[in-house]
Parts: sequence; C-alpha cells; structure tokens
Amino acid sequence: MKQLLKYLIQGLFYTIPLGITFYVVFNSIIFLDALIPIDVPGMGILIILVLLIITGYLGSTILASSIGGLIKKMESLVLRIPLVKMIYTALKDLTGALMGSKRSFDQAVVVKIDKVNDIEKLGFVTKTDLTSLGIDKGKVAVYFPYSYGIMGDLRIVPATQVRPVNGKSSEIMKFIVSGGVVNLQGSED
Repeated sequence: MKQLLKYLIQGLFYTIPLGITFYVVFNSIIFLDALIPIDVPGMGILIILVLLIITGYLGSTILASSIGGLIKKMESLVLRIPLVKMIYTALKDLTGALMGSKRSFDQAVVVKIDKVNDIEKLGFVTKTDLTSLGIDKGKVAVYFPYSYGIMGDLRIVPATQVRPVNGKSSEIMKFIVSGGVVNLQGSED
C-alpha cells in the first residue's frame, strides 16, 4: 500500500506541471484564435505573429525616423509627471538591463552573506564603480532577484565577498526566480 501511495504521488509530480502547461497553452491558443474571425485552429497565433514581425520591421526601418520624434515627444511629456516619471524610468532601466544593448545582468555571482555559517546568495553584479555615490572603491552593487516574483533587492557588498558563478546569466536567473527548482543546463539534479 505504501508503494502504491508513492507511485501516486510521483505520478502527480509528473502530470501536474504537464497538465497545467498544456492547459495554459491550449487556452492561450483558443483566446488568440478568438481574436481573429477565421475558423482555422492556430490561425490567430500565426496572424498575430506575422503582424508583430511586420510591425517590428516597419518600426525599425521605414517608420523609425518619423515615429522616433513622436516617441521622444511623448517621453519628454511622461518625464514631466513626477510619479509617472519614476515608474517609467525604473521600467525603462530594468528593460534595458534585461534585454537592451546595456544589459546589466551579465555577470552572475555568489556572495558570502554570513561568514560564520557559510551562507551564500546568488545575484548579479550591476555596477563595479560606485565612487559617484561616495561609496568606497572596494564595493560593488549586486542585484538579488526574489524567487517566484519579478522584484529583487540591491545590496552594496565588499568586492572580496563576491565571486563569479559558472553558467549563463539567463540560466542562473531562471534558477533563482524558480526558487532553485529549475535544473541548471547540464545538471542532472
């Protein structure tokens, strides 16, 4: 009886993530297909992808120069509203740090948090020179993302307590955000 219960629990562990993933993907396809009045399964996704690609192409080539001025005007308007400015600049900086040419989360590190108990925490070095803030040269800014969320915590730590981590930053981020549940690429655990 104990063995049957063990197999039941293992079966749940295997099927629940697959079932939820299938459910989300299936309902997303149905939702996107409902947006397009063509009765062919999957056509909604295909049309939306094609429209996004065309929009991206036009935005980066033909319309870039004319829309660029409009976007700059809208941005200057947004930057005049105090609370909106704070939210906008934080989101713009975060987006740039994650995806832009100025990506900041390229160097994954482990930081010794507690020397006595040998506790360490994974994070990403975002700045190595903090002298403009009046902070000693021996310190760096490390961002610690929270598990199961999109927020994190920035700490200034001694550079001597920071060491690089092997692995791609995107894999380390997935590992942290999942609370350590996601397997790192190349890991058998």
